[in-house]
Amino acid sequence: MKYKILLTGGNRTIIDEFFLNMDSAFDCFTTSLRYEDIRNHAKYVKPDALVYCLNNESRENISQMVAIKQKSHGELPIIIVGDADECDEFIRIAINTADLVLKRPLTVTAIQDGLFSFLEQRRIKFEETMERLRLEAEANKRKHILVIDDDIRMLKSIKEQLHDTYDVATALNGKLALKFLETKEIDLILLDYEMPDENGPAVLTKIRENNKLADIPVLFLTGVTERDKIQSALSLKPQGYLLKPIDHQKLIETIQEFI
Repeated sequence: MKYKILLTGGNRTIIDEFFLNMDSAFDCFTTSLRYEDIRNHAKYVKPDALVYCLNNESRENISQMVAIKQKSHGELPIIIVGDADECDEFIRIAINTADLVLKRPLTVTAIQDGLFSFLEQRRIKFEETMERLRLEAEANKRKHILVIDDDIRMLKSIKEQLHDTYDVATALNGKLALKFLETKEIDLILLDYEMPDENGPAVLTKIRENNKLADIPVLFLTGVTERDKIQSALSLKPQGYLLKPIDHQKLIETIQEFI
């Protein structure tokens, strides 16, 4: 990928090298040393880095880099390129402002490789941080469970067992459950096997036929112990089943297995 570079400073030779010899790696933009110009260009260009090409820079110009750094809250890395004495002077005046120091003499290739490597590592670190935060947020998010059963006492019992850990919604029949699922996201469904009007297998069939719902894990709740009926339930490929009366520990362990 190509990174956006905003160039400033008094060393026109280095700036020209970026435009002439590093355009394969960077999209280059230039701005003056005026504080307002740097701020405005940074706002509209949204560069991946500000590169300060040093050439006998004044103390005032160097000092304003500290303000640039603070205004960007550290999100805009500042790279300095110059002779060793110039870089050391910049570091002395603008303490902890330069994120990368490229001291000349360096070839054009060395400058390009050094800057590109720095930006690549920064990008990878940012992506890793965002992925870690996403996973932490996902882990901390309370999962949503829908319980479908025509027995109000059963709904109340399961909700009491789970409400400390999960957000639990309930429905007395399949019709209400499917209506609920039209607008709500659910992580797991506990579905009673035997219900009047429309039993559990019929409801599961409708869930599996709906592309938006097909991947939701479904566990049957059943008091049926006959082998043929259990086999019939499993043929619909639910994630499993729990026998009534439901054991609390078994309920928790089974749910954790799927969410």
